[in-house]
Parts: sequence; structure tokens; C-alpha cells
Amino acid sequence: MDIVLEFFDTFAFDAMWATLLPAKQPAYAPNATSSVRETPTALPPTTWQFVPASDYLSFTPRKYACMSQWPRDDWRRQLVTLFLITWLFGVVIYFVFATLSYVFVFDKAALNHPKYIKNQIRLEVRQANIAFPVIAVLTAPLFLLEVRGYSKLYDTTAEGPGLWYNFLQFPLFICFTDYCIYWIHRYLHHPLIYKRLHKPHHKWIMPTPYASHAFHPLDGFAQGFPYHMFPFIFPLQKFAYVFFFVFVNFWAIINGAACHTMHHLYFNFNYGQFTTLWDRLGGSYRKPNDELFRKELKMCQTEWNKQVKIVKGVEGEYDRTNLADEPKKVR
Repeated sequence: MDIVLEFFDTFAFDAMWATLLPAKQPAYAPNATSSVRETPTALPPTTWQFVPASDYLSFTPRKYACMSQWPRDDWRRQLVTLFLITWLFGVVIYFVFATLSYVFVFDKAALNHPKYIKNQIRLEVRQANIAFPVIAVLTAPLFLLEVRGYSKLYDTTAEGPGLWYNFLQFPLFICFTDYCIYWIHRYLHHPLIYKRLHKPHHKWIMPTPYASHAFHPLDGFAQGFPYHMFPFIFPLQKFAYVFFFVFVNFWAIINGAACHTMHHLYFNFNYGQFTTLWDRLGGSYRKPNDELFRKELKMCQTEWNKQVKIVKGVEGEYDRTNLADEPKKVR
């Protein structure tokens, strides 16, 4: 995350901090031969020195880099900046990829489904934007620990386990996080936890791409926690970490696969994030119905009526206060 922090400091946050907390000017003594104070030619020296976050890519600091009371390596500044990056960058990724998925991938015929809620996209977006800043508050301290060197993130191959690990880290990351998220997601369905945390996400029976982050903030943080655990347990190359940070957000948005649809319909099956491996081993795998792969059946009224009965039978009547549970026509 230090690479990301260096980038945003250079092009945005150095100027922001220089404006909000400008460096204090030193006291000036009158010139020995004049009563006019001299104008300083430079700001007071700082103990911060620029050290690139990576040998492969760096961003040369601009004039604002040394113009704040809080230098770049001040932990308070880093924490606030990381919070803003996590929040605002997450929102940008969400809107960009969710919109692209909605326009080019999402089947608009689903908007006619009996369980598609009136104004659902607006409600999904609202819930997501309530969750984002809270998740950022919880995530920023983990990023701060990474930036300050408490994780096993490495830059060059010489700093890591070896060239072989540069390739192994990708399947290892997927396997580890998929395993952890499986069990976290499964326990989120425990009756004592479900109603308090996970139920808001399941009100989207026919979710659109905008439902990808529309959940309770603690639910979202819990399911994202394994991604942050990984670099504290296993070595991880810095650029691979940035790639995974973007990829997991992208995957959450485009993941409208049949197995995930079965999870929303049958509730206690298919908890996995990337694969069905842990569902198969944990006895919670349910093969997607054939009609989910046949468009003429997937979107027919008979199939929709069957799905409505399934949802009511599995979870009962959902408390949809302030929601109009009525069909929506395709626009």
C-alpha cells in the first residue's frame, strides 16, 4: 500500500496537507543594519527524506512535499490519508465497474422479476455508500501497519523468498482467502449473527451489480478481512498486492455466477468466493439448476414463481420496511 500512498501523496495529498496544516515559519530577527524584517527564502528543514516505495516505480515529490507540519512519514497523516484513499478509491471502483457490468453484462430482464424491488438500484447504492466510510475506518489501521513495515510485503525478488514464489503467491492468495471467506460467510449465516449483520445483503433476492457492496459495514469488513490478513502471514510482492486490491473489488461486482444466484435463492449453500472447493468439502455445495443456464427458462414467469416460493420457504417473509415489493418494468 506504500506505493499507492506515494502516488496519491505526490499528486493530491501533499498539496492538501500543505494547505490544511502549513509548515510553521521560523521567527525572524531584524537585520543588524535595518529595521525591516527579511523575507525567508525557504521553509524550515524537515527530518523527512524521500525514499521510493519501490525500486521498480517511483513518483518524484513536488514542491508541496515538505510544506506541511505533518511530513509524509507522520503516522497521523498516513492514517487519515489511507482512510481517504480506501473510502474514495473504493467508491470510484464501485461505481465504474458496477456501471460497466450493469450496462454490458447484467440481464435487464431481471428487472421484471417479482422479487426485484422498486427503486432497488437507488437503495443498493445508498446501502453501499453507508458501508464504504465505516469499512474504510476499520481498514485504514491495517493499511497503516503495512505501510510502516509490520507486514511481509516485499518489493524486489531478492527481498522475497525467491523467483518461484513470485508465481506461487497468486494461487496461494486465492486458496487462502477463499478458505477464510468461506467460513466467515458461513458463520455470518448463523442465526445469532445473520439478523444483525448479514441479512441486509440478502434482501436483494435479484441483485444487480450495484448490490456487490450493499451490505452492513461489519459484514463487508469481515468478508474482506482475509485479504488484509494474508500479507501479515505470507510474503506478498507489493505490486501483486495492489493488483489483488483492485481485483477483489472488481470480482465482487461482476460475480453474478450461477452458484452465487443459488446462494441467494437457497440461502444455506454456496458460500465460496472464488471456487466451489470448500463448499464441496464442507457439504454446502448445491449444483446450479439447469434453468439458470437457459435464458428462455431463466427469465420465464413459471420459473420466477418457483423462485419466490423457494425464498419464502427458506427464509420466510422478509422485513421490507419502506420497500415496495413489486415488479419493475424494463426501461
